[in-house]
Amino acid sequence: MGCCVFSEERLKIDRRQLKKIISELSKWKAPATILLSLYIPPGRNIGDVVNLLRQELAITDNIKLKRTRDAVQRALSAAIDRLSMIRKNPENGLVVFSGVNVETGDFICLIFSPPDPVPVYFYRTDKEFHLEFLKDMVEESQVYGIILIERDQATIGMLRGSRLIVLDEIEDYIPGKHHKGGQSQRRFDRIIEQLVENFYKKVAERAKEHFIQLLNEGKLAGILIGGPGYAKYDFFEGKYLDYRLQSKVLTPLYDTSYQGEAGLRELVMKAHERLKNQRYVGALKAIEEFKLHLVKDDGLAIYGDEDVKNALRQGLLKTIIVHEDREDVDQLIEEAKNYGTQCHVITDEIPEGEWIKKTFNGLAGILRYRIQL
Repeated sequence: MGCCVFSEERLKIDRRQLKKIISELSKWKAPATILLSLYIPPGRNIGDVVNLLRQELAITDNIKLKRTRDAVQRALSAAIDRLSMIRKNPENGLVVFSGVNVETGDFICLIFSPPDPVPVYFYRTDKEFHLEFLKDMVEESQVYGIILIERDQATIGMLRGSRLIVLDEIEDYIPGKHHKGGQSQRRFDRIIEQLVENFYKKVAERAKEHFIQLLNEGKLAGILIGGPGYAKYDFFEGKYLDYRLQSKVLTPLYDTSYQGEAGLRELVMKAHERLKNQRYVGALKAIEEFKLHLVKDDGLAIYGDEDVKNALRQGLLKTIIVHEDREDVDQLIEEAKNYGTQCHVITDEIPEGEWIKKTFNGLAGILRYRIQL
């Protein structure tokens, strides 16, 4: 990492980039309080912050140990210089990390605007960078709850960004239909109905445990309900869910064939129109389309580093699929923007993401039309 470019657009980073920054900065340690962390919330005047930093710089002469004094002054001076080059505080505010690694002599002054608004004004020099305000931003700010339900089996899951997570799998024994007649039959039917109702209540309680905190934090965008039979309608129309969660259910309810992760994936794909902005859905559809063209051998699927990059730079790519582990992922994202190419950054957590990484070196694409390479 090095110094930043200071136009407002260039200052913005996404969650994937933030995750890498947190990982890198967490390695920086110092024997004294020389690593500067600065959080500037939206609306805070940059000029006022620069003046405060200049005041801090003026009193650093009081630091007795020369090595510490020099390191703090260098960190503050670099932060002041770079902030002075920014005319306007971006929509989400700014974060600055500045300091020297006394063991290696490496110096860093990193400034960026995070994917979510900076929550607080914070300034400190310490033995490590303060990353606690950023860690919650690594995860997608909005998630979808998922419930697959039958009369005696249920899966509770969550879609967060590019991750589809199984949170709970619940199963009870519910007897089948009784073949005796008369009062015995009616009594047995009532027992079965009570067992089913108790199972629905158990599923609803588990869903509350998993989702209510997300709802209270404003992160729960909606709840999808699916299943193979009528149980999903009985569960929804019976209003077994907590009323706050019931209000977040997205309709229609969806028919699915499976439980577990396979069922969650099936439901998400059937509900894709309601989840257009979710990275998981977009990436999965892109991979499926790539596979389809690959099987049809129609010349629209493209792979191999040089072929994909050349097609991208000629404006021939409709879609590019790139694994987040590639070193050139940021460059490819920027180039895709420049050429109007849809870019899907995938992880191993996406089905067949690892296949793309191992088989195609983490890079594949779909052409706008067939060409001769």
